[in-house]
Amino acid sequence: MRRTTARIPGTAALLALLTATTLATSVPGAAAAPTAPAAPARATAPTRATAAAERLAAVSDAVLNAEVDGTAWYVDRAGGRVVVTADSTVSPAALAELVHAVGPDAPALTVQRAPGRFTPLLAAGDAVYGGRYRCSLGFNVVDSGAHYFLTAGHCGNVAATWYADSAHRTGIGPTVASTFPGHDYALVRYDNEALDHPGGFSSAPDAYVGEAVTRTGSTSGTHTGTVTGLDVTVRYTGGGTVRGLIQTDVCAEPGDSGGPLYEGDKALGLTSGGSGDCTTGGTTFYQPVNAALAAYDVSVY
Repeated sequence: MRRTTARIPGTAALLALLTATTLATSVPGAAAAPTAPAAPARATAPTRATAAAERLAAVSDAVLNAEVDGTAWYVDRAGGRVVVTADSTVSPAALAELVHAVGPDAPALTVQRAPGRFTPLLAAGDAVYGGRYRCSLGFNVVDSGAHYFLTAGHCGNVAATWYADSAHRTGIGPTVASTFPGHDYALVRYDNEALDHPGGFSSAPDAYVGEAVTRTGSTSGTHTGTVTGLDVTVRYTGGGTVRGLIQTDVCAEPGDSGGPLYEGDKALGLTSGGSGDCTTGGTTFYQPVNAALAAYDVSVY
């Protein structure tokens, strides 16, 4: 099992355009012979689709480089736009700076508002406890017969040991790996053999836009909603930047961090953060589970 901490991924690599060249040769002293017409040269300019993709990638990078806390964004390739969601802490002036940073491609931006603040959903309370914090268990996983659970990386960063009760009397085990920001996942080992660690999930596929999903957390319980965006980058207010997230309209509240996002027996995500609550609704973000499984070389069951 790998125990290395993932690094924040860099910006997308530039596409290299390769062209083929045909060389004509002649034999000295030979009589000239009729030659077939040369084949038309292939165009070396990028296709429209490639140019559009590069343009949207540049817009996304410009939003990132604007460094406006409280924003989340993703590339909508089908719609030819970059969708930016700004929480209530983002002032009109900050939004204007973001648009200015994009420059002449600003028409490719779609900006929308979300109530509340985009923050990692961490709080003190019940469920799984580490230090003075409460988080939610995500998915139980296994590697060569050893059992672990996944939770959010911002949870793993703040606690070395986890407990099943707020009084810290019933130990679960240690955080063996954690990554945040960049990604948002952590791995905790079951050292207490008296604790059950049931499964119930058969796979961890990619989510898709429009998918009906369910989320469970220790604060707000179980709620349903829809996937609204993929490969989302979130710049949390005072909490770091995370890439590659799933965006949904499922509500969540502090303490739900690390809890599972799923569809039936398909494991999809770990609750990372968001805004709003389960009274008024909100926007929430999830670390894809398959990235955590690959990082730690473990499997859901």
